[in-house]
Amino acid sequence: MNTHRKCKVLVVGGGPGGYVAAIRAGQLGLDTVLVEADRTGGTCLIRGCIPSKALIHAASRYEELLAHVGSGKLGISLSSAPELNLVATQQWKESVVDRLNGGVEGLLAKAGVEVIHGWATFADAKTCEIETADGGQTLHAEHVILANGSSVTELPGIPFGGAVISSTEALTLTEVPEQLVVIGAGYIGLELGIAWRKLGAKVTFIEGGERILPIYDKELTRPIQQWLKKHDVEVITSARAESVDQDDVGAVLHYRDKAGELQSIAASKVLVAVGRSPNTQGWGLENMPVDKQGAFVQVNDQCRTSTRNVWAIGDLVGEPMLAHKASAQGEMVAEIIAGHKRSFDPVAIPAVCFTEPEIVSVGLTPDEAKAKGLDISVGKFPFAAIGKALTMEAGEDGGFVRVVARTDDHVIVGIQAVGAHVAELSGEFALALEMGALVEDLAATIHVHPSLSEATMEAALATFGKAIHG
Repeated sequence: MNTHRKCKVLVVGGGPGGYVAAIRAGQLGLDTVLVEADRTGGTCLIRGCIPSKALIHAASRYEELLAHVGSGKLGISLSSAPELNLVATQQWKESVVDRLNGGVEGLLAKAGVEVIHGWATFADAKTCEIETADGGQTLHAEHVILANGSSVTELPGIPFGGAVISSTEALTLTEVPEQLVVIGAGYIGLELGIAWRKLGAKVTFIEGGERILPIYDKELTRPIQQWLKKHDVEVITSARAESVDQDDVGAVLHYRDKAGELQSIAASKVLVAVGRSPNTQGWGLENMPVDKQGAFVQVNDQCRTSTRNVWAIGDLVGEPMLAHKASAQGEMVAEIIAGHKRSFDPVAIPAVCFTEPEIVSVGLTPDEAKAKGLDISVGKFPFAAIGKALTMEAGEDGGFVRVVARTDDHVIVGIQAVGAHVAELSGEFALALEMGALVEDLAATIHVHPSLSEATMEAALATFGKAIHG
């Protein structure tokens, strides 16, 4: 039986953009409905950010234990190698996902948001038909927030299936692949490839570009390259994957090398990690209608589309395709609908790559600043000179913090770091840029000793040659 319902706000998509928008709208007293075809939390929580970080943590713990076998290290030794029960690891990972999923559902309920699990198809800009397990429902909304997210990109000639997997399947494997070939050495491919190498897989990367992680400069990626080399991970750059042959035992990937010659490599699994594409098909976007900018939905600085009272956020509206960007946009849109004056104009959006070691970048790199014509000073400080890093065995991986500032007024325009656990420094980096901090502000802030954050203070001091421990 088809039922009809009107609401003030309809949110399509329950990922980090959609559920945050719905919760904030509910908190502001707006009659809000959230439609999600899968579980609330979206790609990030269910099959992306959270499960991948859980797998990375488990892989790192396993690798650490292996280092204590035999003669051991740090005065700690194990008489035999640890046993890996990957099924149990996956169960633990899913328990984390389930707990967070339950938390999101609880927050939505607390905010008074009605959640409908089903597929929404728009007949026009404000009317959609929702197909649920119990039948159909028609929703008429005053405001529509599109938070449809994105999906993994499939390569032409290499369809998913069998031994060819996406990041989703790579997070659910219950056996360690003997040989894992990863197509794409961007952040998704590298995070997963490194995790599976720690768990015992032989890993090879096939990358179309000239180097790994092209969105980061070579200075930042050098420690990751060193880790890959040390752990016998082969990286084949300037290569184009063309096809895969499969049989009962695995697959053979065929690719063109830098010289254009056809090469082949055997694999137990082939992980395709070449990016993500916005979900613009299959739900009636063409009936709304809204303007597009390339593959993405076009919005202004308030996330308004070309259709009145239709908003779009997150991966649907373009790069950077990051969960925290989507959440910030979702909260903003809900407040605008409620009558608040808001716009989306962050100074910088932090980006983190959970490789080994981790990378974080906020604002402009030195090369980007120079390309904009800025006269800059750069301060860099190594974790090898930070006591806390050495006590964590994290000072010898080539990691550092780098501060980029304008020479004339000392305003910080960028901060980057590479090293163990540097993702946890991203908040300080982003705050410094958002507040328009000067180098002197960061340098004069008393940082805890011993802590990794001391490298930030020292890098700020080094910007003008005044590092204490450098």
